[in-house]
Amino acid sequence: MSEESLIELHGLTKTYGKGDAEFKALNGVDLQINTGEFVAVMGPSGSGKSTLMNLLGCLDTPTSGSYVFKGISVGGLSKDQRSLLRRHALGFIFQGFNLLARTSAIENVELPLLYRGYSQKERKRLAREALVSVGIGDKERNTPAELSGGQQQRVAIARAIVTNPGTLFADEPTGNLDSRTTVEIMELLCRLNDDRGISIIMVTHEDEVASHAKRIVRVRDGLIESDVIAHGHSVRGTIH
Repeated sequence: MSEESLIELHGLTKTYGKGDAEFKALNGVDLQINTGEFVAVMGPSGSGKSTLMNLLGCLDTPTSGSYVFKGISVGGLSKDQRSLLRRHALGFIFQGFNLLARTSAIENVELPLLYRGYSQKERKRLAREALVSVGIGDKERNTPAELSGGQQQRVAIARAIVTNPGTLFADEPTGNLDSRTTVEIMELLCRLNDDRGISIIMVTHEDEVASHAKRIVRVRDGLIESDVIAHGHSVRGTIH
């Protein structure tokens, strides 16, 4: 695994509301993630894990503290610059798949390439390759309604990787899937991590899903509660 730093957080806080309604979702988080890691972020409802993911994915900005992504200080970026960073360096997978309902699988996968200005021919080629790589090359003409939940999530993963991002954020990626399909999707994510070296940061509340990751970070009350290499091999960082 590369030891190149991907993400560095120092004293990260996020506060919502003001006065009596003020709520501190993150309370001073320190965290480092290296390129090529597969990290599961866990924690009970209200722990701050979703807020942490939104900040890491440049979907929100911290109240204080610093976030450095591949040497870039994210806090100093404008909204448009954060948008460019998301578009060119990050991929996202969601629990609800977020596919366009009346659009074929291949057209769903093409969308990020459309925003980047690729030609139609190039979009088709890359989208087809992405669908094949996630095991559903034969479903390119099907709409989401014609696909199972697992197949829809594979389309969503193909869409997330079609631009060849170095980092993938997965928010409860198996939340809507049965146990057999969950294992298939997690094995697919593991292959993307192992074979392509894609860094994966995944939020989940399921221990079984988290066990596929190589490192498990637990968040509680806006702080890192524990940070361990999966299967208990060794501890990383300090338990606060």
